[in-house]
Amino acid sequence: MKRKENQPKANTAEYKNKWIAETYDRINLTVPKGQKDVIKAHAEKYDKGSINGFVNRAINETMERDNGESPERKG
Repeated sequence: MKRKENQPKANTAEYKNKWIAETYDRINLTVPKGQKDVIKAHAEKYDKGSINGFVNRAINETMERDNGESPERKG
């Protein structure tokens, strides 16, 4: 399938940003100074260095616990 002229190339930052905007919701998280380094160190130990993965896991596990659901990995 040929790319339309007004479509960005698939590996450009513009294309990736457009895809992310269409696929994901963004949440801006603010933490006290120094806390980011603590979170990053924890993420490196338990979540392959991904702060995003750690935050998503923490949210999912907390919601499951609050709702009394059995823990399952989601998304």
